[in-house]
Amino acid sequence: MKSVVITGSTRGIGFGLAREFLARGHAVTISGRTAEGVKASVAELSVGDCAARAHGAACDVTNAADVQGLWDAAVMRFDRVDVWINNAGITHAPVPFAQLSARDIESTVDVNMRGMLLGCHVALRGMAAQAGGGALFNMEGFGSNGMKREGMSVYGATKAGLRYFTESLTKEAQATAPNVLVGAMSPGIVATDLLLAGYADYPERWEKAKKFLAIAADKVETVTPYLVEHALATTKTGARIEWLTPGRMLLRFAAAPFVTRDVIPS
Repeated sequence: MKSVVITGSTRGIGFGLAREFLARGHAVTISGRTAEGVKASVAELSVGDCAARAHGAACDVTNAADVQGLWDAAVMRFDRVDVWINNAGITHAPVPFAQLSARDIESTVDVNMRGMLLGCHVALRGMAAQAGGGALFNMEGFGSNGMKREGMSVYGATKAGLRYFTESLTKEAQATAPNVLVGAMSPGIVATDLLLAGYADYPERWEKAKKFLAIAADKVETVTPYLVEHALATTKTGARIEWLTPGRMLLRFAAAPFVTRDVIPS
């Protein structure tokens, strides 16, 4: 049984990952901003024999003390942390950069970049100091591969930076923490609340976006089993676990005229 910590996991991809790790017999510590949200999500995950292996702690990933507290909570309950996944992330309204508020810019950068960096800082040091080390994964997103789209400037910049940092940390850790595997997860486009909420006040943009999403997006329950299976099987540092490969995307668009996919709300 491995002990797994997932940031930003009271819903969406993070919650789906937690559910899959538990289904495979592992222990999971989830996290979210509020104690109430964490408690409700732990209760939802605590089905049958999962109850003894599902744990949670409130954590603001932009606060270093909170992130350390999340590590400590997992260690206190399960003795160690074998897998740490920096999944917490937010997005902003799908509008040009100049139309974003300063708060939108600050919060997106704080959560997506500072939160990821603090998570890596805590997990890397903790795993390096424990027998057997561990595995650390950062969650990629739109912009990680350099792709650009109007309305995604700040979010995309944080994810491009995340890939750069993950690749840099992979090389550095080989010398400074050789018992820690560093890697990335690339879930592709997943129809979560995070994705859909961004279009709530922009119906015209949604009408345009949903045509693309109907072809390219996936449901959480489609993507997370693949990510978990490969995370557990990965033994090589620098691994990048990618669901929506270029080949898979090409096949989706080739089949689009003949296949109807039930992925997003109409």
